[in-house]
Amino acid sequence: MSIRKTASTTAVALAAGLIALPASAQTLNVVTAGSENMVDYVNDYLGPLFEKQNPGVTVRVVGTGPGAAGSQKIFEKLDAQAKAGTEEWDIDVAVVHQKMAGDMREADLLGNYRGDIETGDLVTRDTAKSALGVDVDGYVMPMFHSQTAIAYNPDIVGEPPDSYDELQEWVAANPGQFGYNGIKQGMSGVSFVVGWMYAYTGQEDQLANGPYDAALKDDWSGVLGDLKTFNEGVTFTPGNAGTLDMLNRGEIVMGPVWVDMFYTWQADGRVAPNIKLNLIGPGMPGQPMYYITPSKAANPDLARKFIELATSPEIQAEGIVKRFNWYPGIDAEHVEDSLEPADFDALFADVSPEDLATKGKVFPIGPFFDDILESYEKEVQN
Repeated sequence: MSIRKTASTTAVALAAGLIALPASAQTLNVVTAGSENMVDYVNDYLGPLFEKQNPGVTVRVVGTGPGAAGSQKIFEKLDAQAKAGTEEWDIDVAVVHQKMAGDMREADLLGNYRGDIETGDLVTRDTAKSALGVDVDGYVMPMFHSQTAIAYNPDIVGEPPDSYDELQEWVAANPGQFGYNGIKQGMSGVSFVVGWMYAYTGQEDQLANGPYDAALKDDWSGVLGDLKTFNEGVTFTPGNAGTLDMLNRGEIVMGPVWVDMFYTWQADGRVAPNIKLNLIGPGMPGQPMYYITPSKAANPDLARKFIELATSPEIQAEGIVKRFNWYPGIDAEHVEDSLEPADFDALFADVSPEDLATKGKVFPIGPFFDDILESYEKEVQN
C-alpha cells in the first residue's frame, strides 16, 4: 500500500473520530502531529487550563502520529474538506511540522491569525515568518523550537571549538573523538551537514530562502570534498540516541545532538552531568512545531484564544520549558520572568538566547534540502 493511500485511510479515520464527537460551538477540536507526549500535553495540561478559563468549553484532542506522516494526515483532512466545499471544517487548532505548514499555506488552508492574538508580537525569529522558504507570516505561531548543538566532555576537550573551522582543526588533531550519525540515522547529523553547507558554500541566504536554482549544486564539489576528508577522522554513530549513548560511555567526546533530548537524558541520568553544549558558528539549524488554525475552522475565535494561551509566557515557561526542555516558541526574553532563575539558567546555561538569535539557523527550502542530501550520498558517502 502506498504512503498516500495509508495517509488517506488515516485521514478518513480521523474524520470519523471527529464526526463521532457531539457537535457544539463549545467544543474545540485540536489535532496534533508528533509523538504521544504531544497529545498528553493537551489532554493533561493545556486543555484543562483552557477549559477552566472558559467554562462550558470542552477541548478534544486527536493525535495523528510522529514525523512528517502525522502532519500529512492533517493536511489531507483539511484538503478533503476544502475540495468538498464544506462550510465549516471540524479541526479548530492543529500542531504541524514546519514543512507541512508551508504546504498548507500554499494550498490556502490556513487562517491568518497571529495579528489577532496578544502574544503574536512575542516572536521575532525568522521561523515565525518563513517555513522552509514559504511565507507563513501571520499564519503560524511556534509551539516550541528544537535546536541542535555540539555536546562535549569538558574534562577532555577543555575549550571546545567555536566554529566549523576550529572543529576541523580539532578533529584533525583528535581523530575518532568526534562522532555524528551521517544523514540517514537521525536529524542531528543532517543538521550538522546543513550547517557545514551554510558555513562553506557562501549560499546560506539562497539555500534558506530561495529562489531555487538547481545549478547551485554544481559548485558544491569542493565543499563536499572537504567534508569527505573531515569524515575520515570522525566516528559514525547509530542515531540521535546513539550519539548521546556514545558520549555517555566515553566512546566519543564530542558530537551534534538535539538540545531538548540532551537535557532530558541528562535529567534522567542517561548522560553524565559534566557533559556540556556549544552552538558553533556560523550556526546550525533547528526547527519549530507550529500552531495553526484552518481558514474555515468552525470555532475561529476559540481557536485564537487557545493559541494565545498556549503561547503566553506563563504557559511557555511551565509547559514547554519545564515539562519538555524545549526552547520556547516565543522569544526567550519574554519567558524569563515566568521561570525561576534556576530553571531559566539551566536551559540557557550553555546556549544563550543570544546564541539562538545569531546562530540558530533554519533548514533549507525543500528542493535545496533534497539536493544537499543527494549530493552528500553521491560525493561524501561514496
